[in-house]
Amino acid sequence: MSQDILLIVEDDPGLQSQLKWYFEHYDVVLAESRPAALSAIDQYHPKVILQDLGLPPDEEGVSEGMALLEETIKQHPHVKAIVMTGHHELQNAVKAVGLGAYDFYQKPINTETLDLIVQRAFQMFDLEEENRQMAKSTKISPLAGVIASSPAMTHVCQLVEKVAPTCATVLLLGESGTGKEVLARALHDLSPRSDKAFIAINCTAIPDNLLESELFGYEKGAFTGATKQTPGKIECAHDGTLFLDEIGDMAMPLQAKMLRFLQERVIERVGGREEIPVDIRVICATHKNVETLIGEGLFRQDLFYRINEVTVNIPALRERESDVILIAKALLERANKIHGKRIKGFDANALSALQGYSWPGNIRELENKINSAVILAEALVISAMDLGLKSESDESISFDLKQIREQVEKKTIIEVLSLTNGNISKTAELLSVSRPTLYDLLNKYKIEAK
Repeated sequence: MSQDILLIVEDDPGLQSQLKWYFEHYDVVLAESRPAALSAIDQYHPKVILQDLGLPPDEEGVSEGMALLEETIKQHPHVKAIVMTGHHELQNAVKAVGLGAYDFYQKPINTETLDLIVQRAFQMFDLEEENRQMAKSTKISPLAGVIASSPAMTHVCQLVEKVAPTCATVLLLGESGTGKEVLARALHDLSPRSDKAFIAINCTAIPDNLLESELFGYEKGAFTGATKQTPGKIECAHDGTLFLDEIGDMAMPLQAKMLRFLQERVIERVGGREEIPVDIRVICATHKNVETLIGEGLFRQDLFYRINEVTVNIPALRERESDVILIAKALLERANKIHGKRIKGFDANALSALQGYSWPGNIRELENKINSAVILAEALVISAMDLGLKSESDESISFDLKQIREQVEKKTIIEVLSLTNGNISKTAELLSVSRPTLYDLLNKYKIEAK
């Protein structure tokens, strides 16, 4: 049996027979009700479902059909559901698309037209499945949270996997937002210390006069407010990993104390005399050029030699062009779950804008823009405008009413075409224009109905 399984959900026996006969080139499974359809979905895992909205016991309404669609999309989000509606039920069809239906078709049925929609649904399912498999293969497991297909980032991942099992002190160099903490956690998770503590501290987030006590701890009475003995982050990371982010901003006096710890692996709490041995793996990171800092007298050269037994240079996102879309899609999936949305993807202008932007804030900036776009997007796909990015088609700001009207008109046509998956008839109907008028507009704005 082939994998092209088509589930037809229809309670009319005559229409069932007609559709089964016409779609004999697929492996057709029939169901006449919501419970029967859900059972068939679990048993056969169809790629495409062709379902009537009017199902028993609510054959005159659409409640059963809508409930089936909701349950199907919730449990099997990748399936392509095509809903069939009556001639005057366009509002229900649009609602069904909003719930996650792939497409809709209005009765009476023209089998040739319906066959094209079903054929395209199978092609879309196969294409998306191929993309999902490709995305999985490009995740460099077991580096959780790292997506890489570009040569530069693949090299970084291989280096991390090689260094992680050792006890070497690692220095991660990269711009802000490139994922230094993600890689630090990967180094910890792939090491023999993975079941112990991972303690991260940002050297810029704590004032210099407090950072020493935060790192090394303090004894009771060491300073005003020290009411009890308190271990520091280094002590808390015993047997585990300590991650010092932005170590390039650490004050010179504290650098001397940190050097002594790295050399002797003992600490003294602030206000204490006792030497406490600590066994930890140290990972450091900075977005600054440490050699420049050394030349300016802002960083100790001997400490630099101690922390960079292995140096990992993390490329900026603009240097990882082939990764941008993969990362964006992964962040979109995460944002959909967080915000309870069902955004399907990005339109062509958005994809172009994502790849054309320089990303000075790197992955952190990309994540922020996608979160914002998911919250604000009104269509099922994200546009360049939703992302706050300029697309290739964008022009300079104009106060010309005709130009503004044309921009809105073009954007609306593109969004409705996306909603109907390029169906000219349905797009024209939703826009309340004739097909010839729509073709004229497509030519005028150079829009391809794909």
